[in-house]
Amino acid sequence: MTRFRTLDDAGDLKGKRVLVRVDFNVPMDQGRVTDATRIRRVLPTLRELVEAGAKVVLLAHFGRPKGKPVPAESLRPIAEATARELGRPVAFAEDCVGETAAAAVAALKDGDVLMLENTRFHAGEEKNDPAFVKALAANGDVYVNEAFSAAHRAHASTEGLAHVLPAYAGRLMQAELDALTKGLEAPARPVVAIVGGSKVSTKIDLLKNLVAKVDALVIGGGMANTFLHAAGLGVGKSLCERDLAGTAQAIIEAARENNCAIILPVDGVVAEEFKAGAPHHTYGVDAIPENGMILDIGSLSVDRISAAIDDAKTLVWNGPVGAFEIAPFDQGTVAAARHAAARTKAGKLVSVAGGGDTVAALNHAGVSEDFTYISTAGGAFLEWLEGKPLPGVDALRRQA
Repeated sequence: MTRFRTLDDAGDLKGKRVLVRVDFNVPMDQGRVTDATRIRRVLPTLRELVEAGAKVVLLAHFGRPKGKPVPAESLRPIAEATARELGRPVAFAEDCVGETAAAAVAALKDGDVLMLENTRFHAGEEKNDPAFVKALAANGDVYVNEAFSAAHRAHASTEGLAHVLPAYAGRLMQAELDALTKGLEAPARPVVAIVGGSKVSTKIDLLKNLVAKVDALVIGGGMANTFLHAAGLGVGKSLCERDLAGTAQAIIEAARENNCAIILPVDGVVAEEFKAGAPHHTYGVDAIPENGMILDIGSLSVDRISAAIDDAKTLVWNGPVGAFEIAPFDQGTVAAARHAAARTKAGKLVSVAGGGDTVAALNHAGVSEDFTYISTAGGAFLEWLEGKPLPGVDALRRQA
């Protein structure tokens, strides 16, 4: 059972003005949305509200306009894209508060949808200013949060509104919270985490939190080189934060104290330059040439990861284990992802993944549909993995 109020708790919404906070900070090119994934993921909630006869009012931010109107960061094109995806008109108001917004909301009929202009056109949004919260709330009877990916920010539209209106998690937010609970808060054990990416320095808090919560931690990507260096191994010209060797050793010691197995690469795919199709060879991590760069894990390391996944009932994944953007250095990430997907499809694994590079890597491997849950959130997913509070989520939790 979820510990958050959801739309199931909202009662009859017919005729109610429902403020829905979405994260439509989507890729744009020359005024057109180039990837509507985030819009599509909230369509179930929008359709449910429309069918219930609610007056749906969308709140969103776009870009970093720093508290003043910036025409290039208007939500108008995103309202048009939302209408296309939803298959029904989406009205647009050129402000999110004041007379312009009030008039647009007043014109809504039951089942209509309206998008208000970028909340970040007002300085009160990022400051979570009570007066701005009140101005936003004037246009709604109910608040629904569908923006988990912005839940790590205590802004007016992501956190403040939950304290002044009846507040509920939308279906996407509900799915995120349920998946995260299964991932780390109340997981089926054993739990294995895969953490990749380029730098240890950006994931120190994450690693410290995970070694206390999971049974095995796979470290891959460029950050693994720092751990190999800390173990006294040469990593040639590989990306490596040599000044963080002590931090790596402290994380290994913390893992030992928490009975968490650390799984590092035992072999690596090495090239002298980072470019597509570069000549490459696989070496054991105790034999990396001085002029070489480790750009992917080797087949023996893939086997170790696969074995860890086979032993697990829950997998949490953040970050690729190699430089997956360029072939042939994508093979380790693809192989591990496909193995996890196969275990998930067989009903033997709960797999939760998130973060921008992770989503791109799983899309590249062709397995995004096969994981139990993939979070579109970047910063919020990472901060949840780090064990940090998420203000937008906590605001819903307090009402549970």
